[in-house]
Amino acid sequence: MRLPELPKVLVATVFGFVRSSGYYQCLQKQKDARLKDQILEVLAEHPSYGYRRISIALGFGKKQVQRVMREYKIYPYKRKARWRKRRDERRAPALFQNHIKYSCPCVPNTTWVSDFTYIPFKKKFIYLSTIMDLFTREIVGWHIANTHTKYLVLEAFLDALINQEMNPPQVIHSDQGCEYTAEEYTSFVQSFGTTVSMSTKASPWENGYQESFFNNFKTDLGLEFDRFTDTGQLTEAIHQTIHDYNHHRIHSALKMSPIQFKQQFQSRLKVV
Repeated sequence: MRLPELPKVLVATVFGFVRSSGYYQCLQKQKDARLKDQILEVLAEHPSYGYRRISIALGFGKKQVQRVMREYKIYPYKRKARWRKRRDERRAPALFQNHIKYSCPCVPNTTWVSDFTYIPFKKKFIYLSTIMDLFTREIVGWHIANTHTKYLVLEAFLDALINQEMNPPQVIHSDQGCEYTAEEYTSFVQSFGTTVSMSTKASPWENGYQESFFNNFKTDLGLEFDRFTDTGQLTEAIHQTIHDYNHHRIHSALKMSPIQFKQQFQSRLKVV
């Protein structure tokens, strides 16, 4: 007597295998492989991007990108070294208070934050000072020099003023480095009606906006700085990297580049 033929789905269930699941796993691996290639393309252009920025750049979910990066052991480059200004650690605390600790700017050009870093080049150091608009996270001014003096930070402040059409901020914040506590710097800034704000001594996290920028900036600039033939070529690369940061690089807090964020904010003001 011939037994009735059982449905294929029932047979597969009895033996613990569903044929469609095999197709799904194969397709999922192919999708993950394609996403992996896309992730590597983004990291080739922005080596410091984490999974959050990559997900925004590619238009995929954060968890999906994070899962694929873990599966293929893909990690963004993160700099671990920190530059300590040891001479400043031995100085007495400055008289200026931290005026941005509990504030949150609601419009551009209200609060600027400033700092400087060093770039090792041809067995010497090039110093880069930058000024960031705390609302838009845009680098509004910068300057490079062979030494880190008050003139380095003064020139960066002047560059920011010129770029902002001589419209000074209400507050400018920095650490307590001797370059920022110099009388020439503080008096010049205050002459524009700008309040000088400084982090508490030995509290670099109070100016973490600039610390974070420099970490990513050096990675995007490329870590082999001696590949540049001269200071002029290095300066051009710095200019291009800052331009890319302002116009194209996705900021994790903004979900877009600083210039895109500023333009979006300005367009909303026009509608209102």
